[in-house]
Amino acid sequence: MTPISNFITNNTTELVEFLKSTSFSKAVLVGVAISLPIVIGLVTNYFEIGLAICFGAFWCSPSDVAGNLKHKQVGILFSTFLVVIISFIGGYLDISNYLLFPVLGLLTFSIAFISIYGFRASMISFSGLLALVLSFAHTSENLEVYQYALWIGAGGLWYLLLSTIWFYFNPKAYTEETLNDTFLLTADFLDTRNQLFGEQQTRDALQTKLMALKVELTEHHDTLREVLISYRKSSGKSFYHGKRLLVFTQLVELLETAIANPVNYSKMDALLKIHPEFKTHFQMLITEFSSQLRSIAVHINNSKKFPSNKILNEAFKKIENDILKLKNEKDPEAYERYLMLQNFLDYQKKQFEKLKKIKWLLGKPELTSDDLMTKDYLNRFIHAQDYDPKLILRNLGFKSTIFKHSLRLAVTVMLGYGIGLYFDLQNPYWIILTIIVIMRPSYGLTKTRSKDRVIGTLIGAVIASGIVFLIHNTYVYGALGVLTLVIAFSMIQKNYKASATFITLSVIFIYAIIQPDILKVIQFRVIDTIIGAALSYMTMRWLWPAWSFMEIGDNIKDGLNANTAFFKSISSYYQQKGKVPTSLKVNRKKAFVQMSNLSSAFQRMAQEPESKQNHMDDIYELVEINHNFLASLASLSSYIQNHKTTEASKEFKIISEKIQDNLDTVCRQLKTIDFEVSKTKSDLSELENQSEKLKFSIDQLTNEAISKTDNVRAHKEAHLIWEQMYWLFSLSEKMLKLTSKFNTD
Repeated sequence: MTPISNFITNNTTELVEFLKSTSFSKAVLVGVAISLPIVIGLVTNYFEIGLAICFGAFWCSPSDVAGNLKHKQVGILFSTFLVVIISFIGGYLDISNYLLFPVLGLLTFSIAFISIYGFRASMISFSGLLALVLSFAHTSENLEVYQYALWIGAGGLWYLLLSTIWFYFNPKAYTEETLNDTFLLTADFLDTRNQLFGEQQTRDALQTKLMALKVELTEHHDTLREVLISYRKSSGKSFYHGKRLLVFTQLVELLETAIANPVNYSKMDALLKIHPEFKTHFQMLITEFSSQLRSIAVHINNSKKFPSNKILNEAFKKIENDILKLKNEKDPEAYERYLMLQNFLDYQKKQFEKLKKIKWLLGKPELTSDDLMTKDYLNRFIHAQDYDPKLILRNLGFKSTIFKHSLRLAVTVMLGYGIGLYFDLQNPYWIILTIIVIMRPSYGLTKTRSKDRVIGTLIGAVIASGIVFLIHNTYVYGALGVLTLVIAFSMIQKNYKASATFITLSVIFIYAIIQPDILKVIQFRVIDTIIGAALSYMTMRWLWPAWSFMEIGDNIKDGLNANTAFFKSISSYYQQKGKVPTSLKVNRKKAFVQMSNLSSAFQRMAQEPESKQNHMDDIYELVEINHNFLASLASLSSYIQNHKTTEASKEFKIISEKIQDNLDTVCRQLKTIDFEVSKTKSDLSELENQSEKLKFSIDQLTNEAISKTDNVRAHKEAHLIWEQMYWLFSLSEKMLKLTSKFNTD
C-alpha cells in the first residue's frame, strides 16, 4: 500500500469512527434541538417563542452527561429549573450599573459553587452560567419576563424529551464506545510495557508514558463501572450489561497482570544480554496480545472475526521449551534465571486466560442469572456522590479549590463586563462568555484553553471572512451556522482549538443573517475573545491562585493510604488463604483510582510556573515510588490470587509488619508536611540509620526455601514473593527517608 493510499485509508477510518461516536451523535441532537424550534417559529410567526425554546435546549445540553438514563434525566431537569430561575432574574437586571455588578458577581459565584457536588453538578452549573451570560444578549420584545423564562423551561424539557428518545433508540452506544476505547488503551499500555522489556535508554520516559496511560485507563474503568453498575441498580438484571460487567472485570485484571513486573531490572537486563532470544520471544508475545485486543475492539459484536488462539499457543510452547533448557543447566545462576523467566511467563499465561475469557464472554455463552454479579457485591465498587447540604458549609473557605474558583470567576466576570461597558464594545457579553468557557479551577488547563481559544477564534475569523466575502446567501449562512455548530460541539472534548474555530464560524454565520456589517462583528468577536482569554489567564495567575503544591501533599497521602490498605489486604490474604475477599478487590480499585488522581495532580503541577513548583524533585520521586509500589502490589496480588501458595513464613510476617510500620510512619509524617512552607534538611546523615535493617537477605531466604523442597512451584513462589517483598520494603524505606527530609518544626 502506497503512503498516499495508506493516508487516505487511515483518515477515512478516523472519519467513520468520528461520525459513529457518541460525541457526534450528541452534537447532532443539540443541532436538532436548537434549530427545529427556530424553523417552526419562523413558519408559524412565533419566532420569539421558538428562540426561547432554542435557548432553553441549548443551555440545558451541557448537563446531558453520559450515564444511566435516570441520572441523565435528573441532571437535565435540575439544569432546566436553574436556567428558568436565572432567566427570570436576568430579565429584571435592567438596573443601574452600581447594583448590576454586585448582583452579577453574586449570581456567578453562587452558580459556579454548585460544582462542589461533582462533575454532573459542574455541568449543571455551566448551564446556569450560560443562561446568566446570554440573558444580556437577548431581551424579548413581545413576551413578558415570566413567559420568556417559562418558554426557556419548555426548551429544557424539549431537549430532555429528545435525549430520552435517543437513549431508548440506542441505549448501548456509550457503553460500547467506552468499552471499545478501553480495549484500545489497554493495547497501548501493553505496547508501551513491551518496550520496557530489556535494557532501555529511555526507561524513565516510557515509565512516564505508562503512568499517563494508567491514568486514562483508570478514568475509563471508573466510567464503565459507574455506567454498568448503576444500570444494574436501577434496571435490575440485564444479560447484556451483566456480560459487559464480566468483560470489564477481565480487562481490569488483565491490566493488573500487565502492570506486574520483574522488580530487579538489573538482573533481568543481565539475563537478556546473555539470552537475547527471550527478549524477542516475549516482545512478539506481548505484541500479539495487543494486536488481538485491537482486533476484538474492532469486531466487538462479531465474535466470528476474533483472532485465533493458535499463534499465542505456539508462542507459549516455544518460550516454555527454551526456558526449560535453563532449568536443566547445572548452575545456580541459570536456575535463578529460569525461575525469573518462568514467573514472568506465568503472568503472560494469566493474561492469555483473561483474553480467552473475554472472547468467550463476547461470543454467545449460555449464562444463567447465577453467573452474573450480585448487586450487593457490585455496590462495594462504586462511590455515591455526597449531596449533603453541609458540604456547602465545609467548602466555604479558601481551603476549598471550588470556593476560590467560584470567587475568582465572579470577579473576572465583573471585570470583563466592566471593560466591555467602559470601552463601549459591541457585544460585551462575549467577553464574559469567553471567561466562563475558558476558566477552570486548574492553572494549566485555563492557560491551555486560553491559548487554544484565541488561536481557534483567529483561524475561524479568517475563514469566515473569506466565506462571507464570497457568498451572500442567508440560507447558506443558516445551513453553515448549524453545521459548524454541530462540528464544534462534537470536538469540544477531543480538540478544543478546532472546536473554538468552528464555534467562531457558527457565531459569525448566524450573525451574518441578521447583521449587515458582518466584518465589524468579526472584528469585535476577535477583540472580545482576546480580552476574555487575557483576563482569564491573568486572574488565574494572580487572583487567589490554587497552585498544585498546596494540595499535592493530600494527594500523596491519599495515594499512600490506598496503597497501604491494598498491601494489608494482600498480606492478610497470603497469610490466611481461602476465598479471595471482596475487600482485596475493592482496595485494589481504590489504589488504582488514587494513583490516577495523584498522577493527574502531579501533571497539573508540572504545567504551572517553575516558581510555583515547590520541592518538585522530591514530589516527583514520591509519586514515582508510589506508582512502583502499586506495580509491585499488583504483581503480588495477581500471583497469590491465581496460584495455590504455601504457608506464610515467620520471615514474611516480619517483613510485612516492617513495611506496614514504615508506611504508617510515612502517613503520619505527610500529615505534618506543608509543601508550601516546609524546608528540607541539608544534613541527611542521621537518616541512614533511622530504620532498623532486616537481619536476613533475599538470597538467603530464597535459597533456604529452595533447599527445603524439590517442588518447582514452591521455588517459583519463593523467588517471586521474596523479590517483591524486599522491593516493597526498599520502597517504603525510600519514602520514609524522603518524608523525613522535611523540616516541619
